[in-house]
Amino acid sequence: MIRSMYTAATGMKAQQFYMDTISNNLSNVNSRGFKKETVQFKDLMYQTIREPGSRNPEGAMAPSGIEVGLGVKVAGTSREFTQGSMANTGNDFDMAIEGGGMFQILMPDGSISYSRDGQFQRSSDGTLVTSDGYYLYPEMALPDGYDTISVSQTGLVSATRKSSGNQESVEIGQIELARFINPAGLRSLGSNLFGATVSSGEPLVGTPGMDGNGKIMQQFLEESNVDMVDEMVGMISAQRAYEIVSKSITVSEEMMQTATNLKR
Repeated sequence: MIRSMYTAATGMKAQQFYMDTISNNLSNVNSRGFKKETVQFKDLMYQTIREPGSRNPEGAMAPSGIEVGLGVKVAGTSREFTQGSMANTGNDFDMAIEGGGMFQILMPDGSISYSRDGQFQRSSDGTLVTSDGYYLYPEMALPDGYDTISVSQTGLVSATRKSSGNQESVEIGQIELARFINPAGLRSLGSNLFGATVSSGEPLVGTPGMDGNGKIMQQFLEESNVDMVDEMVGMISAQRAYEIVSKSITVSEEMMQTATNLKR
């Protein structure tokens, strides 16, 4: 009976972790380019009381063994990099990726992180940056006198300005996207950023619209891929499972109390 209490406790912890993940997904339902997390569970070790195929004292072979499980564990969490819906913003500095690939973001320490959030802005020196001030990589800046940009589906960026009713443009850079063999292995850094790991593999950098990379959609932003209905169903399932597992602890305690009262 003590074993059942410890086993049930692992179930409560697992469902609490599941609920924490669901809460994070729902909290980021409006985060641009957010990719929801899923939880993977596995059973724990088993205590083997009798091996399958063992023989009894009379020599007969037992067709099955006797073993009891010791609970559940969280085996891992993974990101689902399915495409989110597109929102038309009308802002020339907003970009979305239709298909695979991620924007490259230059961090203050010189490392490169990756993001599906294409909500860029113009810094004080004209360079394209994220809302946190991190540079889009490769870096590109608008020359003096140019007030906006034009981005092709292949990632070619041109600075434009309007003078005397005529629109002038000049090329300022080429956006490059990074793909990963195992994007689920990326490390979450916060602020809609991901970092490469040994599990994700090295980034495969290429031109948008080529070699499996998606196309750039200017004046669009990718929404999160969180489905609120699915998350609510998962929340109900986690809550009910938590209640049932906690009930088994209560029943185990009642059984122990009954056994204790036998000596009276």
